[in-house]
Amino acid sequence: MEINKYIDHTILKATATEEDIIQLCKEAVEYDFFSVCVNSGYVSLAKKNLSGSNVKVCTVVGFPLGAMSTAAKVFEATKALEDGAEEVDMVINIGELKSKNFQKVEEEIAEIKKAIGDKVLKVIIETCYLTPEEIVEASELAVKAKADFVKTSTGFGNDGARLENIELMKNAVIGQAKLKASGGIKNLDTALSYIEAGVERIGTSSGVSIVNELNK
Repeated sequence: MEINKYIDHTILKATATEEDIIQLCKEAVEYDFFSVCVNSGYVSLAKKNLSGSNVKVCTVVGFPLGAMSTAAKVFEATKALEDGAEEVDMVINIGELKSKNFQKVEEEIAEIKKAIGDKVLKVIIETCYLTPEEIVEASELAVKAKADFVKTSTGFGNDGARLENIELMKNAVIGQAKLKASGGIKNLDTALSYIEAGVERIGTSSGVSIVNELNK
């Protein structure tokens, strides 16, 4: 099993230095991960350090709170693409979802998707703050807005991925969007349990140790 190809090798912490980004890219090339996932200010640095490899650059937009204006998110996504990003993981406006302003949530996702065109859009719904009903609603809105993936978490909330939430998301998207699990996936057993549950991508900063565990 090529577990490496499920992994978005991730560093999003505020203290990440340029050296950290360069190291992330080196590891991604060595382990042939699907992508690196970095904050949008580091997209061009990552792109430069991945040149000549198959590893894609993924970035986050409206991260980690999701509460900025739609215009700001669209600009950030567009700029990231100019800098070389091939995938965008956006955070929904969680407060708007909880306020039941579902049309606004859907329209924002749709605007970002329109701005990035055929590039992959993953929608972070931050499940730790949502009821089961809200998880289903957010997943359905992402599908309506033509997103490519729904994703569990930023990794910055009060909890990360949970299998029961993946099940809710899977049943909500009914094959019309893929699933990405992130937040707290630090070992092989956990990663495999999500793959068995149907996720097609895993966001983790522990990709190297996960692959090494498999190779043992």
